[in-house]
Amino acid sequence: MDTTYYDHGTPAERWERAGMFFDAKDYAAAARVLSGLVEEVPEQSGPRLLLARAYYHSAQLRRAEAELRTLVERDPVEHYARLLLGRTLERQGRQEEADTQLRIAAALSGDFAGL
Repeated sequence: MDTTYYDHGTPAERWERAGMFFDAKDYAAAARVLSGLVEEVPEQSGPRLLLARAYYHSAQLRRAEAELRTLVERDPVEHYARLLLGRTLERQGRQEEADTQLRIAAALSGDFAGL
């Protein structure tokens, strides 16, 4: 597949394009754009989190897990990344690991009733 469309433009243009694909529920196309963007700006959390979400929604769960683990390693109190990691692990049938992440996410969000 020709990837020039997915890689074309400035990082800001590609971020916008990825958002349009994601909003249109074309998660695989969003992931194609975002994977290159994450390689280019690996220190930015926004593109990596949207990439993980695109992988999750397109059932690329191992890839989603890898991106989310990178995010929580860099920022252990990133509530949404923990929540999505828990949901990703649940979808993989890894409930015990998921429960740990979901409890941490609940604590970080202040949802102590969910504990």
